[in-house]
Amino acid sequence: MQKLEKFMKKAFTPITIMVIPHGNFKAINIRIPSIVIPLSLLIFLAGSVYVASLAVHGLEYEPMKQKLNYYSREFGEWSSTVNALKKAETDFRKIFDLKSRETVLETIDTEFSGSIDFKALKRELETTVETVDEIKDYLRVQKDIYQATPKGFPVKGRITSGYGKREDPISDTWLFHSGVDISAGPGTSIQATADGVVSYSAWKNNSGHLIVIEHGCGFSTIYAHNKMNLVKVGQRVNRGEVIGYVGSTGKSTGPHVHYEVWKDGKHVNPQHYFKGRS
Repeated sequence: MQKLEKFMKKAFTPITIMVIPHGNFKAINIRIPSIVIPLSLLIFLAGSVYVASLAVHGLEYEPMKQKLNYYSREFGEWSSTVNALKKAETDFRKIFDLKSRETVLETIDTEFSGSIDFKALKRELETTVETVDEIKDYLRVQKDIYQATPKGFPVKGRITSGYGKREDPISDTWLFHSGVDISAGPGTSIQATADGVVSYSAWKNNSGHLIVIEHGCGFSTIYAHNKMNLVKVGQRVNRGEVIGYVGSTGKSTGPHVHYEVWKDGKHVNPQHYFKGRS
């Protein structure tokens, strides 16, 4: 009992705290029981521990963690889709005029309200990528057809004999002419009329020096009576590339190119493919 009284006496023994302000203000003396100081420290420490505990538990709050993980997964899955769209945009910039993209941006409705439906948006993005791939496949096929289709004249000259029945200038009999004869000066450059691969380049009886090119998509072209062939079998050529020179070899009455166009194994009128290139 005496110890308790002794402790209480010491605990409530007043101490004086002097506050000395700057300037000419009067010093202030504050008298408080000595027990107030350790109690204040204990309360401060307890409060700090509690606040720290709240922060830790707040960060580990399970629903928050689940949402964060969910969004992380969703954005991770979108990454490949967005990259595909960026690649598609780069490809289309090379194909289409840039105004088409600007037109979309000018007319698109950007108003939005409500929450984001990640799954629905991801499905839309995947559908868009599939559509873009379909368009690219279509354009790829169209490009192949364009490059394989003969276009323009193989040589600068004038047509002296057309496609169809005619009186043969050597035999004087009416025969079917499976191509057109284009007159030009000896040594004039002969150009391939479409991209392709040379399937024949040699001498052939009445045709003299002859070149046959396979273009794909059912097309092939023939160039006959050449003075010289510049290409070999298996060689790839591009439209406009020089493949030989005009001559009068084989069964011929003068320097010219006998030019034929074949489609799906049948010869057709080459004049249908002259438009578009001189």
